[in-house]
Amino acid sequence: MRAVDIMSKGVVTVTPEETLKAAARLMIGEGVSGLPVVDGAGAVVGIITEADFLAKEASRGRTRYRRLLDTIFGEEEIVKAELVSEAMTPDPITIDPHARVSEAARIMDENKVKRLPVVDTAGKLLGIVSRADVVGAFIRPDEVIEAQLRQDVIRRILMIDDKELAVSVKDGIVMVGGTVPTKTDARLLEELAARLEGVIRVDADLSWRVDDTIAPG
Repeated sequence: MRAVDIMSKGVVTVTPEETLKAAARLMIGEGVSGLPVVDGAGAVVGIITEADFLAKEASRGRTRYRRLLDTIFGEEEIVKAELVSEAMTPDPITIDPHARVSEAARIMDENKVKRLPVVDTAGKLLGIVSRADVVGAFIRPDEVIEAQLRQDVIRRILMIDDKELAVSVKDGIVMVGGTVPTKTDARLLEELAARLEGVIRVDADLSWRVDDTIAPG
């Protein structure tokens, strides 16, 4: 599964020239905690989140953080005239639409971010992947994982009759046993199964008819 398969499309965006107050109204109205910032060509140039608003408040020497709603719509209307470009995180980390979901999870974890804009080769926004999207991919039903293993890995890639194999999935753990044509097939089956989204571990008990890793004598 790739980023393009789980990303949210039709993402609400703002431009750097928008006021912070307008951006905050949009975030609250859409029920989101962050917005990609795009230029006139639709390329991602930044991202604005609730954390950015709070950081802006902290820089003013406030003794405590205020909720976004209070900050934006309080009596003082502090950020009324300030711009998104002044508070956004510029040049945010992005991801290619064809990147694997596991790669998106790794990037989010290493960089401590909650969302990744998905962009094309020109940097134009295609969608956004959130932590919730990634988590959803890793809690796929066992039956869906088994069906993909049988159809995509065993039948289509390895071209093996899955009826010759015992395949089951329980709580994300794949169990596969039986005999395959070659030792290489056994290795590939185990490795490709482990790469499927939602798979926690692969327990393989495979034998093979031909050891094709041994050079002819």
